[in-house]
Amino acid sequence: MTITMKKTAIILALATAGLVSGAHAAAPEPFKVQHLVKMNKLHSSALSNDGTKIVYAVKKFDDKGEAQSDLYLQSLIDGKVKRLTSAKGTEHSVAFSADDKKIYFLAARDGSSQLYELALDGGEAVKISNLPLDVEGFKLSQDGAQVVMNMRVYPECDTLQCTADKREQEAERKSTGREYKQLMVRHWDTWGDHSRSHLFVAKLDGKMIDTAVDVTKGLDTETPPLPFSGMEEVTFTPDGKYVVYSAKAPSKSQAWETNYDLWQVSVLGGEAKNLTESNKAWDAQPTFSADGRYLAYLAMSKPGFEADRYRVMLRDTVTGQEKEVAPLWDRSPSSLTFGADNRTLYVTAQDLGQVSIFEVNTQFGDVKTLHNDGSNSILGVTGDKIVFNHKSLVEPGDLYTMSLDGQNVNRLTEVNKDNLAKIKFGEFEQFSFKGWNNEEVYGYWIKPANYKQGKKYPVAFLVHGGPQGSFGNSFSSRWNAQLWAGAGYGVVMIDFHGSTGYGQAFTDSISKDWGGKPLEDLQKGLAAVTAQQKWLDGDRACALGGSYGGYMMNWIQGNWNDGFKCLVNHAGLFDMRSMYYVTEELWFPEYEFGGTYQDNKELFEKFNPVNYVDNWQTPMLVIHGEKDFRVPYGQGLAAFSFMQRKGIPSELLIYPDENHWILNPDNLEQWYANVLGWMDRWTKK
Repeated sequence: MTITMKKTAIILALATAGLVSGAHAAAPEPFKVQHLVKMNKLHSSALSNDGTKIVYAVKKFDDKGEAQSDLYLQSLIDGKVKRLTSAKGTEHSVAFSADDKKIYFLAARDGSSQLYELALDGGEAVKISNLPLDVEGFKLSQDGAQVVMNMRVYPECDTLQCTADKREQEAERKSTGREYKQLMVRHWDTWGDHSRSHLFVAKLDGKMIDTAVDVTKGLDTETPPLPFSGMEEVTFTPDGKYVVYSAKAPSKSQAWETNYDLWQVSVLGGEAKNLTESNKAWDAQPTFSADGRYLAYLAMSKPGFEADRYRVMLRDTVTGQEKEVAPLWDRSPSSLTFGADNRTLYVTAQDLGQVSIFEVNTQFGDVKTLHNDGSNSILGVTGDKIVFNHKSLVEPGDLYTMSLDGQNVNRLTEVNKDNLAKIKFGEFEQFSFKGWNNEEVYGYWIKPANYKQGKKYPVAFLVHGGPQGSFGNSFSSRWNAQLWAGAGYGVVMIDFHGSTGYGQAFTDSISKDWGGKPLEDLQKGLAAVTAQQKWLDGDRACALGGSYGGYMMNWIQGNWNDGFKCLVNHAGLFDMRSMYYVTEELWFPEYEFGGTYQDNKELFEKFNPVNYVDNWQTPMLVIHGEKDFRVPYGQGLAAFSFMQRKGIPSELLIYPDENHWILNPDNLEQWYANVLGWMDRWTKK
C-alpha cells in the first residue's frame, strides 16, 4: 500500500496566516456550524487595469446574525485598505473603469438591481441605470465606453417595459396553472415562466442608462446559461464592435443536449454568427487577448456529456486558424486568463485533490504548475504577478499575489483573522491506496479537533456527489469536513473512480458503472486508511453523502449492508427508473446510462438501488429539499417510506424552501444538529 502524505497541522496553518493567539487569548474551540454560518465571506473581487489595486466585497455578520456587505479598496503597492461603501444591502459584480478612476457595481438600493458608479477619489456612489428590469450581471468593453448587461425578458417582447408589464399581469392573474409545450419545464429549483436571460448593450457616456439594445433579441434559450454560469460566458471583442457569448441554439432538444456554442453578434444587434458550429459538444468562456489577435475558449468533445474534459482552444482572429493548446495535458481547465504578453494563458484546473494554477504556453503547448496547494481561482494577471483567491480545508478564502513563476506568494487579505483565532481545526493529510484494478486512488483524512494520542475515534465517511466531483483541499459553506472533526469524528473522504482532477480516463470510468468501481474504491479506501491510521475506529463508522453521494448511501444499503453503524442520505437517488422520468437535465442520465431508459433499461436496473431493498438493514437519516428538481424529493420520501414499512430505524428531514443544497443558515444549523445527533446516537454508544 502506498500512502502519499501532505501534512498540514493547524498550528502551522494559523502561524502562516498570522493568527496564533497570544498568551492571554482565549483557547480556540472546535469548529461548529455556528462558526461556519457567521464566517465573513470575501466576494466580488476585481483587479485594476494597471495592476496596482484591487476592490473586493466582504460580507460580515454581527452578534445577532445580521449581515452587512461592503466594498474595500486595497493598494497592491503599500497594502493600505480603504472602505468604499457602507450602505445597507450588497454590492456585487465589481469592475474598474478603463482609467481605473472609478468602479462599477450592481446593487439593489432602491429595490431594483441596477448599475452604480463610484469615483475612487471620493464621493457617494451614483446610480447610472434606471431600467424597468433587474440587471443580473454586466461586463465592460475594453475601452470602458460600453456595457453589456443580462436581464430576464420575454423573447416575444420588443421592449423592457413590455416584459415588466407582462410580469405585473402574471402576478395579478387569478388562475395558477403553468402551461408548457416542450421541455425544459423546470430547472434546478425554478419552474419556467417562459422568460429568458438576454444580453443588452448600452453606452457608458455619463448619461443615465434607461434603454439598451437587446443583442440577443428573439433568442429562445438562455445566455448566460443558467443556473450556474455567469458573465464569464460573455465578452466584448477588444475593438468593442461585437459581443461573443455562449448559448444553445433554439431547439426542442434543450433537455437532452449539451451543445452550447459561441456566438458573435454586433453591439447594434442583428443576426448572430455561430463561431463553433462544427463542435456538437459544450463550448464555453470566450476570452480574447488584449490585442485582439487571439480568441481562447474551452471546448468539450463528447456531445451530451457534462463532465468531459475541457480542451483549451485558440483561434487566430486574423488567419482564422484554430488549434487545441496542450492536447496531451490531461486536466480540465475551469478558467482562462491571458497574460500581459497576449500569448501566455493562466488557467485553473482540478489536480490531485487541489484546484491549481497553471501557466500554458499557447505556441508550444507547454504547461507549468505554478501553485498546487488548496483551491484557487485567478482574479487577474498583471505584467509581473498573479492575483488569486485561495481556500483550503483550514482557510475560508483570502486574496494573494504571486510572481509569474509561482514564487513570492504574498497574502493580501485576512478577512476572517479574528474568527479563525477562536477556532481549532483538525490536522489533515492526503493519502493514496490501490483501488479498483489496483489503480492509485486518493483521499483525505482529518483528525478530530481535540485529538488525543492513543485514543480511537468514530469515523465520518463522506462521499462526494457529482458523481464527477471531488472532496478535496477546499473550504465549503455547506459540506464542510472540518465540522465533523470539530464534533469529535475522524473524517475520511475518498476520490473514487469517477472523481475529477485525476485525468479524464479516471473521470470517465464511472459512466455506465455507478455501483461498480466506486463502491470497490470506497471499500478498499476505508480498509486502507483505518489500517494505516490506528486512531480511526472502522467499527464505529457512519457514511454520508448528497446527490450521487446519497445514491451511494442507498447503494451501500443493498450492497455493503454490514459496513456502517449508520447512514445519512441527502437528496439521494432511490429508483433510477422513476428518476429518469422526473429529473430536468435528461442529458445527464442518458449519458451516464447509455441512452434513454427505454434504450438501456438493463443498465438502469443493474445499478438501481430499489432492486436491492431486501438487503437493507442499516439505520438511515434521509434529508431532502422540496424545491429540488434535479433529484425530486419523492426519491428521498420513497427510501424513507420503505424503511419505515420494513422497520429499519430511519428518520426524515424535509425542507420546503430548499433545493438540491441547503442554503439558509438557520436550516444549515438544523441540518448539522440532526446529522451529528443521528451519527452520535449510532457511533458514540
